[in-house]
Amino acid sequence: MLRYRDLLWISMISMLLMILVSPGIEAAQWTAMDSGTENTLKAVWGTSSSDVFAVGRAGTILHYDGNGWTGIESNTKNALNGVWGASSQDVFVVGDDGLILHYDGSTWTPMESGTENTLMAVWGSSGSDVFAVGDWGTILHYDGSTWTTMNSGSTQPLYRIWGNSGSDVFTVGRFGTVRHYNGSAWIEEDSGISNQLNGIWGASSDNVFATDIYGTVLHYNGKLWKVKTPATIKGGTINQLNGVWWRSVNNVIAVGQQGMILFYDGTTWTTMAAEETKTHLFGVWASHDGDAFAVGEKGMIFLYK
Repeated sequence: MLRYRDLLWISMISMLLMILVSPGIEAAQWTAMDSGTENTLKAVWGTSSSDVFAVGRAGTILHYDGNGWTGIESNTKNALNGVWGASSQDVFVVGDDGLILHYDGSTWTPMESGTENTLMAVWGSSGSDVFAVGDWGTILHYDGSTWTTMNSGSTQPLYRIWGNSGSDVFTVGRFGTVRHYNGSAWIEEDSGISNQLNGIWGASSDNVFATDIYGTVLHYNGKLWKVKTPATIKGGTINQLNGVWWRSVNNVIAVGQQGMILFYDGTTWTTMAAEETKTHLFGVWASHDGDAFAVGEKGMIFLYK
């Protein structure tokens, strides 16, 4: 039986995988990769298609160099839930019990987070302007030397975070929670729904997508959040979505439960071809050169090339 936190991740990933394929290009296949682990993977991020990190349960950290995935010793058994970096020598990973790890290109080092709350996601505008979010409305900020707690104005768990800049940041969570940072304070925004939001990503401050546990997709135009649910996709209902990643308003990928991968071309949501799988997907990331990676249960990693 899936844990509650796993279900959260499923909604987010469905959203992240939508961004990879360009309109008018014949869809390629998502193919399974050998990750070398059976631990569930929760998040993926990279600097290029030959420099990718994936993290997950039991302190799992994997690195892809363009040829294969290699396990890296994290010196923890905590679940690792989020990964983001400013460069390949400046990478942050967050996890259970307030764990934050930093990679300098050679060594993973634990950082003092100042909290024991589970952290679910991390994002930054630079290596000295990084945000982490998690349980009980926890939001932390790193200024290049110290992590400090910010007032989120909420006690709801926060599951994902994305920003257009260091003074224009969004985080989403339980019961439709959306918080927006304007550079001085976190402000509550009305998502229009009460469902748990598991994924968020955007291209600009007025072009942001969020996903929930019932397959709902929301779009933010800079003023309002509106439902943009993929109506009917070959069968009717959309599985829980866990992640989203995109390059432009007509080039979005989302991933989620039971191997769901969706693509949005600016008008229509369609399923993308993948190897037959019912594996739940929790995270997605796409490189500038067109490759995309989706991660999920049992160490599953899919590559779109």
